[in-house]
Amino acid sequence: MDTMDLPVAPPVDPMLAKAAAKVPGDAGAPGAWSYEPKWDGFRAIVFRDGDDVLLQSRTGKPLGRYFPELLEALRAEIAPRCVLDGEVVVPRQIGGRTRLDWESLSQRIHPAQSRVQMLAEQTPAQFIGFDALATGSESLLDEPFRVRREALATLMTGGRSCHVTRATADPELATRWLTTFEGAGLDGVVAKRTDGPYLPGKRDMVKVKHQRDADCVVMGYRIHKSGVGIGSLLLGLYRPDGELMMVGGSSAFTDADRLKLLAELEPLRLGEVRDGEASRWNSAADKQWVPIRPERVAEFAYDQMEGSRFRHTVKLLRWRPDRDPAGCTFDQLDVPLNYDLADVLEP
Repeated sequence: MDTMDLPVAPPVDPMLAKAAAKVPGDAGAPGAWSYEPKWDGFRAIVFRDGDDVLLQSRTGKPLGRYFPELLEALRAEIAPRCVLDGEVVVPRQIGGRTRLDWESLSQRIHPAQSRVQMLAEQTPAQFIGFDALATGSESLLDEPFRVRREALATLMTGGRSCHVTRATADPELATRWLTTFEGAGLDGVVAKRTDGPYLPGKRDMVKVKHQRDADCVVMGYRIHKSGVGIGSLLLGLYRPDGELMMVGGSSAFTDADRLKLLAELEPLRLGEVRDGEASRWNSAADKQWVPIRPERVAEFAYDQMEGSRFRHTVKLLRWRPDRDPAGCTFDQLDVPLNYDLADVLEP
């Protein structure tokens, strides 16, 4: 890929989104926001210069070897020279309807080339484009989103595997999408400022999801009270000063999962068992934990934050092999407005 000669060169940090409790409105400024469905897949930036196509992951790594069928589709279905931002997804027929299938997508990240080829045929991936970073001759990073969106429509010529995402300027319709598109496997709505430039690595978009969730680094574990397998995972987020801070735990695993987790995480072990703060639910004797290398990222569902910790234990949703531990920071969280109690009571 050294031969690529594009106005925007790889790697590029994707622009990110900050969580919000509801779809931002356009009060006083109609058309200030553009809304689109939030696709549940692997974020990817596509660089194409003729036959050279690079599919870059959110963390800057090449994804192409896992999706050979998508590289072919991109050569056939997008402009010969361009840089596009979007999502790699795997749609499947489930219960007579086509919807996104996260399980099939996550299985595509496999070291064996023979299995990659088999899965490319059985569960082919598609690319959903939602931003344009460069045309053949010029960078679009400093252009407002409305200009980039227009360019996107001309750079993606349409086909079976590469699509432009739907979008609307109507916040009420976007709010309805939160419910109506859930059945297709999408997981929320993203809002973008129509006059905003593309800001690599910055959380300048807004995402509204069906549930609150956070990508956390698994920084350690506690052995189950039975002495067999993992009882709980200890989760961390990076503070602005770069320190990994413990923010809570996740438990409630089956016997089989406790053993499987131990087999996966024990090789990452860092030194001796440590004493930590006692759990609010368990005795002081249960506070010992095993630190591990901060390499594994998983997505967890949570209900509320209390200060800088999750208020209750959180639920493991899925592992995120496409996420970088360094990106697990506090600024991804939905922090509700702080109301005074007097604001809630009857005046």
